[in-house]
Amino acid sequence: MKVVGFTFVRNAIKFDYPAVESINSLLPLCDEVVVAVGNSEDDTLALVLSIGSPKIRIIETVWDNTLREGGRVLAVETDKALAAVPADADWAIYLQADEVLHEADYPAIRAGMERWKNDKTVDGLLLNYRHFYGSYDYVGDSYRWYRREIRIVRPGIGVYSYRDAQGFRKGDNQKLRVKLLDATVHHYGWVKAPAAMQRKQETFNKLWHSDDWVAQNVVPAAEFDYSQVDSLLRFTGTHPAVLAARIRQQNWQYEHDMTRNRYRFKDRLKHWLERATGYRLGEYRNYQLV
Repeated sequence: MKVVGFTFVRNAIKFDYPAVESINSLLPLCDEVVVAVGNSEDDTLALVLSIGSPKIRIIETVWDNTLREGGRVLAVETDKALAAVPADADWAIYLQADEVLHEADYPAIRAGMERWKNDKTVDGLLLNYRHFYGSYDYVGDSYRWYRREIRIVRPGIGVYSYRDAQGFRKGDNQKLRVKLLDATVHHYGWVKAPAAMQRKQETFNKLWHSDDWVAQNVVPAAEFDYSQVDSLLRFTGTHPAVLAARIRQQNWQYEHDMTRNRYRFKDRLKHWLERATGYRLGEYRNYQLV
């Protein structure tokens, strides 16, 4: 079974992305990892090169800054990396630069890829998500956080990145037929030093909105205000081993007051239904479970 990872990254140092950890979490599962390194304002290229793995193949790209509607440029960059995946690969595993796989999930991921490798009715594999917020001690607990997404796709069937690169589709806007794996992506996009998070917010909103919208809706500040969140849970599990050094180096404090968790009545009803049945009412699904 041939497995190739693919990802894209730009300005990883400026915006404090765990890009090295993300790539390192892919390497044990893959024969090769394609990294599309965008034209950066920092030493992102040198950072990726410093990993030093012979499995890594870098392609240098230039981002189209005119693609500002709906985060389209993120999908374009994803597609550049996916296009570089060899045609003879059985599976392609995708991570964004703030997503990390846990080594405890490798057996389940490998088993799923083996099990459905020859089943052509399966276009991809679905993974669960855990979204960290503020620090490595809290995870999002409201319905603003998506709980699953496609992160493993079958190359050579016309798969492409969808909208702002959250998921994938194929052909003429068809949802992929997927199987759910018992594995979880650890998402650290909302865990940064407050100053770095503020820089990211001010810059990345420009990938979705006009300058006027950003000026009206993103308040300039020295640091991001992490208190503007509806509901969090304290994380009691373990982080991927590749994150250990980064977690030790955390240089800010964030504590969430659990009494400030805010649930609307309909959200409490959704929580009850999900706990009782496993079904999430009104969930957006960019895939077809088979």
